[in-house]
Amino acid sequence: MNNELYTPRKHQAEIESNLARFSVLVCHRRFGKTALSINRLIRAAQETKRPDWRGAYIAPLYKQAKTVVWDELKRYCGLGRDDCTVKFHETELRADFENGARIRLFGAENPDSLRGIYLDGVIFDEVAQMPYRVWSEVIRPALSDRKGWGLFIGTPQGKNALYRLWENAKRDPDWFAAMYRASETNIIAADELEAAGREMAPEEYEQEFECSFTAAIRGAYFGNLMGVADKENRVTSVPHDPTLPVHTSWDLGMSDSTSIWFVQSRPGGNYAVIDYYEASGEGLDHYARILDAKGYKYGSHIAPHDIRVRELGTGKSRLEIARGLGIRFDIAPNIPIQDGINAIRSILPACWFDSVKCAPGIESLRHYRRAFNERMNDFTARPVHDWTSHAVDAFRYFAVGFRQPGNAARPLRTINDYDPFGRQHERA
Repeated sequence: MNNELYTPRKHQAEIESNLARFSVLVCHRRFGKTALSINRLIRAAQETKRPDWRGAYIAPLYKQAKTVVWDELKRYCGLGRDDCTVKFHETELRADFENGARIRLFGAENPDSLRGIYLDGVIFDEVAQMPYRVWSEVIRPALSDRKGWGLFIGTPQGKNALYRLWENAKRDPDWFAAMYRASETNIIAADELEAAGREMAPEEYEQEFECSFTAAIRGAYFGNLMGVADKENRVTSVPHDPTLPVHTSWDLGMSDSTSIWFVQSRPGGNYAVIDYYEASGEGLDHYARILDAKGYKYGSHIAPHDIRVRELGTGKSRLEIARGLGIRFDIAPNIPIQDGINAIRSILPACWFDSVKCAPGIESLRHYRRAFNERMNDFTARPVHDWTSHAVDAFRYFAVGFRQPGNAARPLRTINDYDPFGRQHERA
């Protein structure tokens, strides 16, 4: 049925003939990757011999899956045609095929909500906007016993999950990796590309049409500052100093993720960001056990102001529950989010990050960005709420809430060649 509704272009047909069990496609805008991937799922569902075949299409946000993909899935399945036998469930964004196969759409903003499912095939759309752990921790195990396949598609937005998958795929002979730049495919007319090049910032054009992983992330709040941290070798191995207290800063969620940064204040007004932890769907007792397991000597624990809100079920606030678990929180001031973003900007030049233990948090700082209003063709004043938000919010509470013992004002580093580990640091 879908063959009559979908005719692959030259490059799409080339991809379909080369797909491996796991494939990574880095494609320019308007390449047609969504149509390609939807029809890959539909074809697999129609041709399977399994009566319980399950496929998934994962977008960065559930709302995106519903807005961008759901209508396309129904169209390519033949909704409205007399020969369409697929049943669609609007509340679950699920398509049930006559042979028992199912395709369902998901959002990646709450990775743990995907746990416990099994899959025979999965599409990751716009992987650059997702945390890598959605794949490594959640979906990869869901494919194992069924030996399912995965297709990753997207346009670069810096060196994130898509970049990592792309680099891994190029090295692994069992994976298929392909990149399609607008200057090479001839899908978009040359005069249109020239016009886009005049109207877009150079880094935006390179990212969107030429698939550049090194172009700046559009609207990123801290992209340049994190780039400077890379150049100054401040994203590196940062050992824990057992003689100094470890301060924590939290963003507390229930169904959403809870994020915790572990920071030591070092001589000279520097901050050694030594660790990071994130989970979702867990109570405060879980995080108390994590703190104990780390074995650090703790100083301040900083929480957002809404920790004082009492829960309907217990009548207690999380502040009271935490105190019962031995965690005494300081409350970060409730200030406008833009002021908190500026506070992060003020301390980032003083921060050294452990590149391994803090990797998910670092990735969030790099990709936290302003929302773009397509109608107004401009960025809004507020950030996008996505997988980066929890880690950045927790870091923001540290930036506005941490004070040295004695309530002294937070010092800021004024020189760039100081090494908090007692070594002279050469400028990059």
